[in-house]
Amino acid sequence: MISACILIRTERGRMAELAKKLKQIPEVKRAFPVLGRYDIVADIEAADGKRLAHAVTKTMRLGGIVFTETLPEVEE
Repeated sequence: MISACILIRTERGRMAELAKKLKQIPEVKRAFPVLGRYDIVADIEAADGKRLAHAVTKTMRLGGIVFTETLPEVEE
């Protein structure tokens, strides 16, 4: 299992709507609006890197998302 955090900037006024849409993606475990440089933080989990990349791509394709930054988990 691999996890990542996606920091998401949305179009103005769309953060609550998009947080709800993100929660419909099976790999998204949590998605919530935040204050600051980004509008939403989404926590995702996938079986492997390929599935993680697929989930990240799905989030990026949602209308109203301007920019994302993905922070994958690092194993020590």
